[in-house]
Amino acid sequence: MIDSRVSKDGASIRRRRECIGCHYRFTTYEEIERADIRVIKRDGRGEPFDRHKLLAGMTKACEKRPVSLAQLEKTAEEVIQDLETNYPREVPTRLVGGMVMEKLHALDEVAYVRYASVYRQFQDIGEFINEIQSLARKIKTGSQQQELFKPNGGAG
Repeated sequence: MIDSRVSKDGASIRRRRECIGCHYRFTTYEEIERADIRVIKRDGRGEPFDRHKLLAGMTKACEKRPVSLAQLEKTAEEVIQDLETNYPREVPTRLVGGMVMEKLHALDEVAYVRYASVYRQFQDIGEFINEIQSLARKIKTGSQQQELFKPNGGAG
């Protein structure tokens, strides 16, 4: 083996190899085997987890927002890894949706509200207003904490 690298999405490993006999060089790709996750819908039906469906929902929520596709792909990967390591093979959609909303809240609050409106099936403007008001009461992770722990100029 000449070289080994993890792919951009973290889902496979690219290896450059060379034949010992003829010195021919070639590339192999090794995919990380994923656990088969099933999503249980609200009506009780189950279906295989679909990464593309997850990413499509997040992309739609972030349309015309300052969130890059790379950020969304990284976020989707974080959700999937969390599901694979911390939950059984069957997970309810409410759990997946809750995880996505938490991640979107940290990325972009407008995208968060958009996603929440579809996920929670808002029926009227009052539900939007309530969600925005509750969002205004939440402290975004990291935004206020930095001010609390400023260095005091070396006193001590």
